[in-house]
Amino acid sequence: MATSIPVQMLSIALFLCGIYSHRQSVPRVYLTLKGLMETRTSRPFNFAFNTSDYRILLMDQDQDRLYVGTREYVVALDLQNINKEPLIIHWPASHRRQNECRMAGKGRYGECANYICLIEPWNRTHLYVCGTGAYSPVCTFINRGWRSEEYLFHLVPGKVESGKGKCPYDPKQENMAALVNGNLYAGMHVDFMGTDAALFRTLGNRPAVRTEQHDSRWLNDPVFLHARMIPDGFERNDDKLYFFFREKSLDSSSGHTIYSRIGRVCLNDDGGQRSLVNKWSTFLKARLICSVPGDDGVETYFDELRDVFIQPAQDEKNPVIYAVFSTSGSVFKGSAVCVYSMADIRTVFNGPFAHKEGHNYQWTPYAGKMPYPRPGTCPGGTFTPGIRTTKDFSDEVVNFIRTHPLMYNSVYPINRRPLVVRTNVDYKFTTIAVDLVDAVDGRYEVLFLGTDHGTVQKVIVLPKSDKELEELTLEEVAVFKSPVAVKTMKISSKRQQLYVSSDIGVTQLTLHRCSVYGKACADCCLARDPYCAWDGESCSSYTPTSKRRSRRQDIKHGDPLRQCRGYNAKVEKRLKETEQYGVEGSTVFLECQPRSPQASVKWLIQKHSSSRRKMVKRENPVLKTGHGILLKSVDKEDSGIYHCVSTENNFKHTVARVNLRILDREVVDAVSGDLAFPANSQSDKELYGWTSISQQKDLLHLIGQPEIQVINQYCENYWQQLNRAHRPKRTSDASSDLLKSLRTN
Repeated sequence: MATSIPVQMLSIALFLCGIYSHRQSVPRVYLTLKGLMETRTSRPFNFAFNTSDYRILLMDQDQDRLYVGTREYVVALDLQNINKEPLIIHWPASHRRQNECRMAGKGRYGECANYICLIEPWNRTHLYVCGTGAYSPVCTFINRGWRSEEYLFHLVPGKVESGKGKCPYDPKQENMAALVNGNLYAGMHVDFMGTDAALFRTLGNRPAVRTEQHDSRWLNDPVFLHARMIPDGFERNDDKLYFFFREKSLDSSSGHTIYSRIGRVCLNDDGGQRSLVNKWSTFLKARLICSVPGDDGVETYFDELRDVFIQPAQDEKNPVIYAVFSTSGSVFKGSAVCVYSMADIRTVFNGPFAHKEGHNYQWTPYAGKMPYPRPGTCPGGTFTPGIRTTKDFSDEVVNFIRTHPLMYNSVYPINRRPLVVRTNVDYKFTTIAVDLVDAVDGRYEVLFLGTDHGTVQKVIVLPKSDKELEELTLEEVAVFKSPVAVKTMKISSKRQQLYVSSDIGVTQLTLHRCSVYGKACADCCLARDPYCAWDGESCSSYTPTSKRRSRRQDIKHGDPLRQCRGYNAKVEKRLKETEQYGVEGSTVFLECQPRSPQASVKWLIQKHSSSRRKMVKRENPVLKTGHGILLKSVDKEDSGIYHCVSTENNFKHTVARVNLRILDREVVDAVSGDLAFPANSQSDKELYGWTSISQQKDLLHLIGQPEIQVINQYCENYWQQLNRAHRPKRTSDASSDLLKSLRTN
């Protein structure tokens, strides 16, 4: 078992050492919901009538359907366009059941309704669906027809049955389910009060079994998240259900309140003969570790497992496991993504069992005699060909499983480090979906990460050196009208679409928005998005079968100098020079915002059109911001052409070119009234002087259009504001001086 220290101490060490700083990445592009809709790569779906709690429960690529469950509704959406003729079933709880629910003390938060919690394919034409049934779980069948073109979608009459052991009572409790070979494996709290949590097998031709009841060594207030059948060999009797959950810790001394787990059971487990009757007799679990090791060997843990995505591989026995974690303490807030291999998982389950002994009851590896067959082995498998069923296991094997369900070793991620880490941010990751994308220079895994603020981040992780990885956040998009947590996500690589759900609706997103990276070849190359490439004219979606001319793409290095020869100079030439005016002694802000927040910016000044560009150096202070620079107390010497040069990934290019002209202070003061009314006090300056914000705006507008009639109009308006007071200098004289200053500068 891994040693640990309290999370409060770890978080302090974490911030002092800064061990995460090199891994975090700000989004290259951030799109608000309005900005996302303007790209026309998003389709939101939500009912016009009252419902909530949208969950994507099944994606059927054969029938081009996305099945969504909400409060009292089951919806079938078109995968290509979720707003195209949705098929809807209204399945409310009866009025009698709702009244009984309220009489039992529920309903204060809307629980006395039928929340859809499970949709699984039963056969080619029917779905099996379950709901909470106003605290009385129910299940039934849906007839969806042979093909989506039939538009057949309705409940099968007379097929309603109890949903106990298949769906939770409380809609706020999470659950998991997998229908395998006609048997439903489901994890949830199975009683009205939510005190009995279990992994169940129901339906099908095998006996109904469950985990041991009220035994905290097996399950201690778990939250079930995901389940999947994964074969363990070529012998089908060795097939197992792997499931993921988190649970409360039994060890108060460990410093951890929550443990993340991976568990497994044999699909052909029928329970014991004399002990563990109708209970799992192959149930095992192990701890999932997602942590960052410090220089001193102390690990900082992300304890709470949030979601799991299983990426299939060519070898069905060895999919890749992606898992999202968050911190459980209140002192330190963060999220991480860890990746696990099935080889490492099997090694842990084939290793020593955890055992408590001694006066301190510390966890140690079990060192006693191991019964045969090894506990957790499936009957009739590769190593047990002569055992027909788990009921033939000896009492010694069954009793050992009952008292030793936990493995001693923990499962660590690949390279023993997280793939993605977020710390010191105001959000947490909630869900994950992964796509494998073919680019010019290889295949890349693209991570889509939902947050509790209703956004989705697109992330790739690239090898930077032998031991170091480079994390790039390509984009972050706001998906919903309000910052609600992302609940579920499904990805369709075939259609290049991502489907996202929350409490308030479902949204369909295209996997790429290449045009938002910029209009230049360099912008497209620097973005390093495997979905996008420069096609000679714009940044557009890339397909491996496209012509050679569209293959200007470099994900590994993002080098525009090599990829965009002939295009970079054209961009520099097209860059327009803007004019800007300042007043002696005042401050001037020069705006420059590079497309990428990963880029660094420096400013150069060119005194004359033919002179060399030099770094901006001046006696008065210069304040650099993310939007440009602020020149304090400018004078005539600050006039010139300012070049904003962006550097990213060793590529330099000019982002903005500003011709700054400085105006005489005395002339501007004459126009603004300071010469006519000398300010004798601070209140006078605020009333009449240059400090008036509205006058500054008017004058800036005036300077942008130095025409005599505009200046005259400005001056006339200004004098009227001063109640037609006596002025020693005529407006036409001040106007002429200002025009002369503008032209000479």
